Amino acid sequence: MRYGSTDVLNGVSFTAGRGEVLALLGPNGAGKTTTIEILEGFRMRSAGQVSVLGVDPAHGDERWRARLGVVLQSWRDHSKWRVRELLTHLGSYYAPYSTERIRRPWDADELVEAVGLTAHAGKKVGQLSGGQRRRLDVAIGIVGRPEVLFLDEPTAGFDPAARREFHDLVHRLSDTDDTTILLTTHDLDEAEKLADRILILAGGRIIASGSADQLSRRIATDAEVRWSRGDDRFVHSTSDATRFVRELFQQHGEEITDLEVRRASLEDTYMALVYEHEAGHGGSAALAFEEAR
Repeated sequence: MRYGSTDVLNGVSFTAGRGEVLALLGPNGAGKTTTIEILEGFRMRSAGQVSVLGVDPAHGDERWRARLGVVLQSWRDHSKWRVRELLTHLGSYYAPYSTERIRRPWDADELVEAVGLTAHAGKKVGQLSGGQRRRLDVAIGIVGRPEVLFLDEPTAGFDPAARREFHDLVHRLSDTDDTTILLTTHDLDEAEKLADRILILAGGRIIASGSADQLSRRIATDAEVRWSRGDDRFVHSTSDATRFVRELFQQHGEEITDLEVRRASLEDTYMALVYEHEAGHGGSAALAFEEAR
């Protein structure tokens, strides 16, 4: 994707499988939302090939769009509608394609329960809180029971309970309905909990791809082992945590309590990789991480 002489995306290439949850991470301006908008067919790419459900999004028709779900960063103004009525109305748009689809659109009452809005189903949208409107955004995005779902910062404004319920819903959609989900988020803990695979974008390029565990192994930092023995607390860094813990128990046995092994987290990995990219560092990611800390 190019604006004038500036490449916003360059060489971004990946495939998402059926039922996979794929998270796009990156600093502001990395190209996450632009990537999602190209895949949704909302933005025309400058060059390259794109296929979503076997169709070029630039030429997708209404039948193709009926197979997609979209949750944007900001909610739409449906303030005069009541929640249940709005979802029933929007679900009716999928009726012409229901005979061609294996998946039936959600029933409005089932959907408000799924997103935690049962108690507010009879309210006008304008009476909802910000978090409740965000739940409604999610409901609107999945009302057609999509095969591919795009989520752009979906839990912004959610409290912890709402976020947990949303995570359960994402797992249900991917595991039970086999929905492919592409997610952008700045919440690294959320990405680690939800994503089967994570893409890290920086400078309009994919600089890393893999599961949270695979990405963390790219950071050559020592594991940190913490434990207690009696009233004393110990901390030790080691490149081979398994061997160290085994030797620790051989030496002290049941005297060891409160054992904890801490490896590089997704946040550690993300910081190191983005820092290395932005700084143009030619050395190891471990060194970049230590400098970033």
